[in-house]
Amino acid sequence: MNGADSITVELVPEVTDDVRILIGELDQILSAEYLPEQRHGLALDAIFAPNIRFFLARLNGAAMGCGGVAFFADFAEVKRMYVRDVARGRGVAQALLARIEEESRVTGFSLLRLETGARQLAALRFYERAGFQICAAFGAYATMAPQAIATSIFLQKCL
Repeated sequence: MNGADSITVELVPEVTDDVRILIGELDQILSAEYLPEQRHGLALDAIFAPNIRFFLARLNGAAMGCGGVAFFADFAEVKRMYVRDVARGRGVAQALLARIEEESRVTGFSLLRLETGARQLAALRFYERAGFQICAAFGAYATMAPQAIATSIFLQKCL
């Protein structure tokens, strides 16, 4: 991260233009890589369900990333995490994940899980560096048809 860069991560209680644009970019990327049944991202309106906290990351004031955490009975799950290419390697993803982990801890969770695509190599490297380890399919993923999760990688981390 450049010493002059300023990163902020804010809780977003509802859909904003920045969130709409970032999720649109993420959906476009994933649509080019995966079949519809292999994309498990929440719809825009579902991101703001009562069991989800969603965050927007800004780099020097500009929206550069987003991500959320969904709370289930015995684990929390990272949802819709995305950082624009121009902001990668500048601490934005780390700041977002730190906020997601903190939100999970203060809400009482000690296990954080996620699903990501097997073709998202940069994301896989990032999560592995952050201490996540490969695990079996969990939650709703565990009951999906094999072809629906054929391109999914499941990871978890104890907080």
